[in-house]
Amino acid sequence: MLRETRHEQLLRILREESVLPVTEIAKRLGISEATARRDVADLSGAGRLRRVYGGAVARDTAERPFAEEEVDDLAAKNAVAEHASALIEDGEVVLLDIGTTTLQLARRLHQRKITVVTSNLAVYEELRGDPEVTLILLGGQVRRNYRSLVGFLTESSLHQLCVDRLFLGTSGVLPDGRVLDTTDIEVPVKRAMLRSARHVVLLATARKFPGTGSARVCEAADIDTLITGRTSDPATLAGFREAEVEVVQV
Repeated sequence: MLRETRHEQLLRILREESVLPVTEIAKRLGISEATARRDVADLSGAGRLRRVYGGAVARDTAERPFAEEEVDDLAAKNAVAEHASALIEDGEVVLLDIGTTTLQLARRLHQRKITVVTSNLAVYEELRGDPEVTLILLGGQVRRNYRSLVGFLTESSLHQLCVDRLFLGTSGVLPDGRVLDTTDIEVPVKRAMLRSARHVVLLATARKFPGTGSARVCEAADIDTLITGRTSDPATLAGFREAEVEVVQV
């Protein structure tokens, strides 16, 4: 395999997997670990990936501040959040992902006798004064730009939980059903959330088809319910239905 071809294949795999150790890179590309390390070093030097101890992660894309994202596509987010709030029953334990659509959902949960678990600091700030809502804030490292908590403490906390519903956000959904995120550091937390939930609800406005992002969070088959807009890509939605996902367009 030509060096340039090998490099492009490695970058493609990283966009899908987010992070890979050198041993796995060597296995996937059919090369020695020494060659894999040189490839990682070369691509890191060129700014095309980020080198970490023992492996590589996809290069971070520029992330807009939370406040800017919050006001974008607001009517569509509100419609999705309104339907999502109606799914929640009194007494349930619900997990709210990071993001601005989940914040709109939180704004519809005041005075509800439910438990809300979150790593979303904006959700925490929205609900912290409500005595009816039992609020659990996951631990972790603070990402100030996107008002979230990440890292091994966040993931460890999620391993102790089993919630009724997860409301998952996304930066993009590919035509084959892959659910993406723009920031690799958020992906392990999202995957831990998926493992802790009995029922997974994906919140994705029409703009998220295909949206943005290079880090794969999950597949259509990992989702139970998709709430989206009426103008979302029909072919992508058909793929979700084939994967036995309940698709709700609002």
